[in-house]
Amino acid sequence: MADTVKAALMLGPGRMGMGEFPYPSPQPGAVIVKMEMSGVCGTDKHTFEGRSKQYAGTEAETDTPFPIIPGHENVGIVAETGGRVLDFYGKELRPGDRITWGPDLVCGKCWYCRNTFGYPWCESIKAYGNAFSSNDWPHLTGGWAEYMYLFPGTFIFKVPEAVTPEMAVMTEVFAVSYAVDKAKECYSLASEGFGAGAATIIQGVGPMGLMCLIKARILGAGDIIAIDKSPYRLAMAKKFGANYTINMDETSKEDRLLFIKDLTDGRGADLAVECAGSPHAFIEGLEMLRKGGTYIEAGNFVDTGETAINVNRHITAKNVRLFGVTNHPFTGYGPSLKLMERYADVFPFSEIVTHKYPINRAEEGLKRSFEPDTMKVVITP
Repeated sequence: MADTVKAALMLGPGRMGMGEFPYPSPQPGAVIVKMEMSGVCGTDKHTFEGRSKQYAGTEAETDTPFPIIPGHENVGIVAETGGRVLDFYGKELRPGDRITWGPDLVCGKCWYCRNTFGYPWCESIKAYGNAFSSNDWPHLTGGWAEYMYLFPGTFIFKVPEAVTPEMAVMTEVFAVSYAVDKAKECYSLASEGFGAGAATIIQGVGPMGLMCLIKARILGAGDIIAIDKSPYRLAMAKKFGANYTINMDETSKEDRLLFIKDLTDGRGADLAVECAGSPHAFIEGLEMLRKGGTYIEAGNFVDTGETAINVNRHITAKNVRLFGVTNHPFTGYGPSLKLMERYADVFPFSEIVTHKYPINRAEEGLKRSFEPDTMKVVITP
């Protein structure tokens, strides 16, 4: 093994750099991973822009402890383990195994850990890639590096042989689409929730929106309408199963609402998923729903500001079901990997990774991810 490890650093809002750290010895239960690739997430972009408060309004609220090594959407190869270490399903990990892992570390003891197992609502939650300072041991706590250190208690998943690194790096994002599964669980009557043939709107078809689109298609959605400002991303959405696309820059709000009404015989959509990260999209999405429709708010992970809402008109009068998504369940990782393996011949998952940058060009890659003609940008060793 190398004596030192190179990593990309986020020094503070708008500031990137490079660092070099000692290669660590794994404590019992820990894993050292040779990185293959790590995604640039919307959270990384928000942090770079200065919106660096994590889990705002919860017991775990904290400010990003710069400098950090970003990167929480990860895939890599086990380099070594601190003794016998098992994956999430109890299988022993060995050097050479390709793995992905959940970004969140939870205490397992607080009320949420004991009562809502499977979902990271821990009162002491800490996430790889944004909650650990690179100044502190073991330093390598983000994926934009040659190696990464996984603490004991990390939820680790072996990657099926047929799943490429370009697919596996999307596992965390695909797990967020678990909210679409939950919407389907609400479906019991013809006038409720999300069922087979449901008209579905995806607001914002970046990587997360695209994965929610794929999940909706797998679950039997009817017409899927993708809304975005990027012609590039709308074309990608079409390739992955959208029946209709709407360009925000070429339509007014009234045009979009009328299109949805006309498509659904005047009712509105059965399901809408907000992945644009805009408070204004939240209101528009609610207005696009039919009575008894379901709305999933997944895009506003950080505080992006307030918006005016008419509670009666937007929610109660329509009996809307509203799901807030602040994260993803670690129980969704295994099923997400299996779905990608099973549907690899149906959806070209690997094409979602459109740009790759080595760690010494991480700042360039991060800035490139803001451009509308990208999908998933990844950082490689």
